[in-house]
Amino acid sequence: MRVVVTGATGMIGSALVLALRERGDEIVALSRDAARGRAKLGEGVEVHAWPEPAHGPPPAEALAGAAAIVNLLGEPVAQRWSDGAKRRIRESRVAGTRALVRALSALPEGDRPRTLVSQSASGYYGPRDAQPLDEEAPAGDDFLAGVVVAWEEEARAAETIARVVRTRTGVVLSPAGGALAKMLPPFKLGVGGPVAGGRQYVPWVHLDDVVGAILRCLDDDSIDGAVNVSAPNPVTNKELSRALGRVLRRPAVAPVPALALRVLYGEMSIIVTTGQRVVPARLERAGHRFRFPDLEPALRDVLRRG
Repeated sequence: MRVVVTGATGMIGSALVLALRERGDEIVALSRDAARGRAKLGEGVEVHAWPEPAHGPPPAEALAGAAAIVNLLGEPVAQRWSDGAKRRIRESRVAGTRALVRALSALPEGDRPRTLVSQSASGYYGPRDAQPLDEEAPAGDDFLAGVVVAWEEEARAAETIARVVRTRTGVVLSPAGGALAKMLPPFKLGVGGPVAGGRQYVPWVHLDDVVGAILRCLDDDSIDGAVNVSAPNPVTNKELSRALGRVLRRPAVAPVPALALRVLYGEMSIIVTTGQRVVPARLERAGHRFRFPDLEPALRDVLRRG
């Protein structure tokens, strides 16, 4: 089928495009820089420029006739949250998704996609304790939760014209970078360890399983609404540290105090000093199988391929 992917050159987008190509789908990528997109994604991918997603619509010719859209737009969250960064984090998601949905709604009825899979985040739930969180759990009330709630509302506006799935993705483990890349240097030096006491849960997920979940959401018409995309066996930060230490054969006992992280990263430190025990209830009820349900094999695979 013809699938449009926004944010196609990012970590998740690049892996998804590869998987779609391998199974024979026709892929259209929307990128801020079309030339960079073509260079990164290679031949066989139709690339269109969408230079300012928060301030203008995507090209209608890129969307027309697509069976599905996968919306992966979003400014990186892992940066110091200055006022400008907060504005970019929010606008790239909220205004960008609003522009996309409006463009889809403006298409002639016969040209509209049947499915929109719109990226969301486990940050929806805000800082939580050890209570397992399925898709029915309420939203949090911190900055990031507010962004995710508004982001999802823009995607839900497309429900009158398409099946909409909102994939609340956790902390992605990838050989291409992401959260794990930031953790590795101190662990390799033998000075890594649990953060802020280590009791907070980490809703981790292997990149291959993120792609697998998106493909399932594209193909399975019985799935709609919110879908948690996180491994079925979440762990605490302390357990993650110990597993990473075992895989690297390094000690992982040096604690990292919350105060030090707040000094380094300011308000953004909340995403590592707190957590959520997210469970993928919707996917499990649908019979979806994860390639990497357990953390240590996932880490070994990521580091082997990195």
